[in-house]
Amino acid sequence: MGEKTKFELEFVIQSSPQLLFQYLSTPSGLSEWFADNVNSRGERFTFIWDGSEEDARLLKRKTDEFVRFCWETSEDGCYFEMRILVDEITKDVSLFITDFAEEDEVDEAKMLWSNQVSDLKQVLGSA
Repeated sequence: MGEKTKFELEFVIQSSPQLLFQYLSTPSGLSEWFADNVNSRGERFTFIWDGSEEDARLLKRKTDEFVRFCWETSEDGCYFEMRILVDEITKDVSLFITDFAEEDEVDEAKMLWSNQVSDLKQVLGSA
């Protein structure tokens, strides 16, 4: 496995930071758009897609601002973070994603995030 490449994406979301945070930080919220089902026990979250499971640890969270997860299988310190940014002047809310992928998989990973966030916008009625 080679060195993973860090990438960042930003999406404008029509939502309050408080509501958006619920969809980023709770198993029920994440189940609505990120995975088919999500369970948590303390800091450990289990994401389920099409019958396969991935465990992640909640590394950090700040209410209404961001969550950072690390996949249990990740041995290179990589994480994914979902951060809520509010423009001070326009009050526009953006979702800022930070993630890592193999160099040749970055475009695919970005597309996957775009699709996921598109689902999130539909759930929020922001599409």
